[in-house]
Amino acid sequence: MEEIVLFWFRRDMRLHDNVGLYHAIQTGKKVLPVFIFDTAILDQFPSKDDRRIQYIYQALTQMNEALCPLNSQVFVYHGQVIPTFDYLLQKYPISAVYTNTDYEPQARKRDSAVQALVAQKNIAFYSFKDQVIFETNELLKSDNTPYKVYTPYAKLWRSKLTEQHLIDWTITLNEGNFVPKDKEVALPSLIKMGYNTPTIKNVKPPVFDRSIIQNYTENRDYPALDATTHLGMAIRFGTVSIRTCVKQAIRDNDTWLSQLIWREFFMSILYHYPSSARACFKSEYENIKWRNNEVEFEAWCKGETGYPFVDAGMRELNQTGYMHNRVRMIVASFLVKHLLIDWRWGEAYFAQKLNDYDLAANVGNWQWAAGCGCDAAPYFRIFNPSEQQKKFDKDEQYIKRWIPEYGTEDYIAPLVEHKFARERALTAFKQALK
Repeated sequence: MEEIVLFWFRRDMRLHDNVGLYHAIQTGKKVLPVFIFDTAILDQFPSKDDRRIQYIYQALTQMNEALCPLNSQVFVYHGQVIPTFDYLLQKYPISAVYTNTDYEPQARKRDSAVQALVAQKNIAFYSFKDQVIFETNELLKSDNTPYKVYTPYAKLWRSKLTEQHLIDWTITLNEGNFVPKDKEVALPSLIKMGYNTPTIKNVKPPVFDRSIIQNYTENRDYPALDATTHLGMAIRFGTVSIRTCVKQAIRDNDTWLSQLIWREFFMSILYHYPSSARACFKSEYENIKWRNNEVEFEAWCKGETGYPFVDAGMRELNQTGYMHNRVRMIVASFLVKHLLIDWRWGEAYFAQKLNDYDLAANVGNWQWAAGCGCDAAPYFRIFNPSEQQKKFDKDEQYIKRWIPEYGTEDYIAPLVEHKFARERALTAFKQALK
């Protein structure tokens, strides 16, 4: 039986400009394209209407539509990773496994386990840089330690960037590239996997709206304008390549490029300091005496704090899985500073709700808001939600869109008065950081 190679899709749900897939095809052997709905991950996100699962499912459907004329498909499995690989190694004459590197702590453990498993059968495991421009140890300080501050990291990132980093790894596909389709490995239905019928339909390939990107600097802070790229999910799940995004940003908007560099900075921090996923980067912040009032946390989750900018953001999140970036900062600061609730509670809630949830960025931004991150806002910087509203939603368009009872007696009174909450937070932080 002819030897084949396996390509394992993860955060790279596309056939174009995919580094690992390119190298798998270049072997000249038939490629078995595999995706695993990993129950170890899915069990952490129990919602039966999870839009992220629907998005992945539609990305798989679109890849299958592209592979069908080539008499192939993505071979999709639902279960634990190691038993799935055990099965695949028994069923197919696999000579090597190809994939793109994932830098999250749990993903690294999973990949190490797969690598060890295939090594027992003398099968090579090749992993490629695909979801970042610079990975792991490519950007280090002169003493070979990782950067902990964004600005010098970003400066080096920009200075090291060359055209070589932005190569398009697209390769012309033909029928001879892939293992033929197998009717017995049809894409399992969402319902069969325990999910409801999709609520999002026909996810189109990511589109770069150049007018939005070109005006991003001026408009990005105003949630009523809907003037951000909405590429978060596409970047998170890899239906667009980061190289394509960086090329577009270089062409159209440097502020957006800075945001893409922040993404890689947070990935670098999580890679080098994996404990920061659950622990304050600045360990002295573990001394803060959080109030962790569950009733107030529930009110924050529901968007019932009495602060319209906060409530609009949380209701947008709950209803759509999306929240405007400026508003994410306001709601995070409010939870941590006004209510003195542990940032980890908010991070976990966002993990359940955000369509574009990314561990590194979410943890990095929550720790930034709490003041406990590596390059964070100082603890005494406490946003006034009412002033933020006047500045970024002065006509109240965003608020009225998400809070129909706003301006009536049905709208809730504020949970806490700003000045009191600010002083309480300053006291708690000062005591913890003595």
